[in-house]
Amino acid sequence: MTRREDRDRPKAAELLPSETPVRFVAEDGTAVSQRAGYAEPALDRLRTAYRLMVRGRRFDAQATALTKQGRLAVYPSSAGQEACQVASALALRPDDWLFPTYRDSVALVSRGLEPGEVLTLLRGDAHCGYDPSSTRVAPQCTPLATQTLHATGLAHALHRRGKDTVVLALIGDGATSEGDFHEALNFAAVFDAPVVFFVQNNGYAISVPLEKQSAAPALAYKGVGYGVRSEQVDGNDAVAVLAVLDAAVDHARRGGGPMLVEAHTYRIDAHTNADDATRYRDAEEVERWRAADPVRRLQTYLTGREALPAKDIEQFQAEAEDFAAAVRDTMNAEPDLDPLSVFDHVYAEPTRQLVAQRALVAAELEAQEA
Repeated sequence: MTRREDRDRPKAAELLPSETPVRFVAEDGTAVSQRAGYAEPALDRLRTAYRLMVRGRRFDAQATALTKQGRLAVYPSSAGQEACQVASALALRPDDWLFPTYRDSVALVSRGLEPGEVLTLLRGDAHCGYDPSSTRVAPQCTPLATQTLHATGLAHALHRRGKDTVVLALIGDGATSEGDFHEALNFAAVFDAPVVFFVQNNGYAISVPLEKQSAAPALAYKGVGYGVRSEQVDGNDAVAVLAVLDAAVDHARRGGGPMLVEAHTYRIDAHTNADDATRYRDAEEVERWRAADPVRRLQTYLTGREALPAKDIEQFQAEAEDFAAAVRDTMNAEPDLDPLSVFDHVYAEPTRQLVAQRALVAAELEAQEA
């Protein structure tokens, strides 16, 4: 792998994203030619993507229902963003790292994490329900953009060790307005960190529309000023998203440095179950985006390519129902929690104050049991 100081700085034209988002498949499922030179993923990978998208949508609906039943404290839905969620998981090798946000639960289960462990944070049982080291998935991040710094730091460390591991940081459009995002891009570019910043631009930062956040032609252009190669893609076209992320990950792995990818997509549901989206957007807007549904679009495309027979569609839907039933069973079981575990994993070496607080709580618990 080469480093930036060993080669000429890239020219501005080499950093610019496509003028229009990369697209392989139109809303009606027919092929289009806005591919910008990207290679189409193999049909078997697209079939896998479709299966995971069907399962992911059912998982998302089930998690939303669990909030209404009091089994989850909160759930940020990613309905409508399944193409981005699943492609994020499929573009990575098992030894690559994924840095998710609170809205990326579908990406995590698509990468193979146990649903109950993924939902532990959202039930309020623990800060993270899975082992980041073994899964190569960082804890889901609630503060905006802080994970971009963590992802960049890890990518830089892995690069210095001579690894060809890539780190993929998932962020929303609102995170691009945070200082941490810009610091991460600058550091990553200067030190050639093998990190891909994947912006899922779903139109709103909670209730703030994109036009009130940024005057840039597209968020992808924010990478150019830092020397980061950038691209924009139709985020509801699973074929295009996977093609672009494949290329971005390969670019970073080969020593090309970081890359910024913006996916234009839409959040169909509210920000969370605690949000009333009707206060800041109308039903007509939502219905327009439903017409661009990523699951139906990929299904139509694969069916037209004779790569997705009706029996497979039925099988994938049945598998998704079984998956949702397993999630219900897991989340309906009462967790066995240790109150003292709240003090674990705060610091590698607990401070004196933390030790004292833990002892105080332990004493109070013992008194209650006496």
